[in-house]
Parts: sequence; C-alpha cells; structure tokens
Amino acid sequence: MKTEKNYIYLYAYHDDDEALAKLEMRSLFGADTDTKVLQSQKEIAPERSPFIRGRIDIIVQAESFEDLLAKADRLVIEAESYKVTMIKNDSLPKGKSLDFQERRRLERGVGSLLRGTVDLDKPERIVALLRWTEGWLIGYYEESQSIWLRHQHKPEAYSTALSTRVARAVVNIAVPEPQGVKVIDPCCGAGTVLIEALSMGIEMDGGDINPLVARKARKNVAHFGYECPVRLRDIREVREHYDVAIIDMPYNLCSVLSPEVKREMLEAARAFTDKLVVVTVEELDPFLREAGFQVTDRALAKKGRFVREIIVCR
Repeated sequence: MKTEKNYIYLYAYHDDDEALAKLEMRSLFGADTDTKVLQSQKEIAPERSPFIRGRIDIIVQAESFEDLLAKADRLVIEAESYKVTMIKNDSLPKGKSLDFQERRRLERGVGSLLRGTVDLDKPERIVALLRWTEGWLIGYYEESQSIWLRHQHKPEAYSTALSTRVARAVVNIAVPEPQGVKVIDPCCGAGTVLIEALSMGIEMDGGDINPLVARKARKNVAHFGYECPVRLRDIREVREHYDVAIIDMPYNLCSVLSPEVKREMLEAARAFTDKLVVVTVEELDPFLREAGFQVTDRALAKKGRFVREIIVCR
C-alpha cells in the first residue's frame, strides 16, 4: 500500500501581506493557517509562492524529541552527502524557542543516528530538524528561490504596475493548478503578470488597448526569455475562450473609467472566461454581480496607505 507523502511549508510575510498570503494559501492548498507553518499532502515547488521560504519533505515525525530520535535511529539518508540543520520556526509560542547552542546540540544528536556521509560545507541535501506545534519532525529541506525578485529589473517600467511579489501571488490565486489551463491578462500593462505566469509554465495570452504599453509588455516578456502573444485590442474585442482571466483594473489619472466602461469590461470578461481574478482599488461588487459573477474569495493587498483588493470570481 502506497504511503501518502506529507510536506511542511514554512511561510514568511509581513503584517501588510498576511491577508494576501492567506488567500494564496487557500488557493494553493484549500485551507489557510493561523501560523506560518502549513502541513499538506500536496507537493508544490516552494519558489511558486513569494511567501513560502522553504518546504520540508517529512521523513519521520513524533510528539517528543526522544520518540523522534528512536524513529531516526539508523535512518539512511538518500543523498551522496547531507547536513542536519534545525530550521527556525517563528510560529512557536514564547518560551519554546531554543538558543544557538541548544539547536547545535540537537542537530548533533540527530546527525549521530543517521546513516550517510556528512558534509558540513557543501552537502547535497539539507536534512531539516523542525520543532512545531504538533511535535518534532525530520525531513529533506528545499529552500525557496526568489524568482520573482529577478523580474523586478525590467527594461520597461510602468508606474501603476503591480509589484512582482503581488503579481506572482495573484497568478497563484488565479491558477493553482497550471497544467492544461489557458489564461489571459487582457489589460496586461507592461507585462508583470504575464512574466510571473510564464515563469511558472502557465499558458498565457496578453493584451492591452494602449499600443505604447503593449510594446513595453512584449519587450519585457522577451527580456526574460519568455514568449506569449500580446495583442493590441480592447478587452471588449476578446472572442477566444479562456479558463481564467486576470484583470488589473486601470485606475491612474490617464485611465479613469466610467461606470459604463467598467460594466462593459466585466460583461466582456464573463463571456470569455470561466474564472476571473480582478485587482481593483475601487468598489466593484455591484458591477461583478451585474455581469453575472459570483465572488468566492477576496483579500486586501497593502503597501503602506495604498490598498488594492484581490477578488476571486466564478
């Protein structure tokens, strides 16, 4: 009988990002948590999320450290070399955190029981030791690579564009299961959402009504070695059907939308997509209802005093 694998996802986010991180968590895993540690049987590459700092593939776990040591005795590590590292858990209650010397002692205790070649300088694998609310565990640790940070350096900027961090979270909220999903960003601006989606292997189309902005998007996408169509067209001219649409509603001084245009944009989206994730700084619920969308989840994305709302609709 095949045993289900279990994973621990370690999160890191500021207070302003908590609501967005939890919306992404619910989208990726089907649930969120009050702590920054999430257990799931779902395997997701940690670099998918801008809020996941690492993933532990659980090997053994126990309620007490003594029971953990008993389970770890003579455990063979599947790697040419390894190093045991106790992973910091910021979610532990006060008084349960350990000082540096104690952490090293526990690492040595676990390492002495494992079977394999220890390499403290350049190990092939990190074996994580974690204390959490459910007890103790040992597993293979994979640290997240901040791919979204690399995408900050675009050749063409756009003043009102989403940050790459928020854009990546929005893509995960919109497309938690990328395989076989066709997505459109019909108001793509300089292509921030396109780049994050393409970096995750998502099939993506872009578009914008502004020819200067559309050219910026094409240039930015090509700069990172990605390819996708970026069409010069109004959202109301989209005729293809998509599984998901991501729309960051225009809101700067040059893009003030009348209520009628907002209504027409969302009615157009209802015709060409099954699922919509919309980013807005204005109240949109009446327009979404009129267009036939039902809101299924939402969160605020804050940056100082500036607040965007991320709304998930079906």
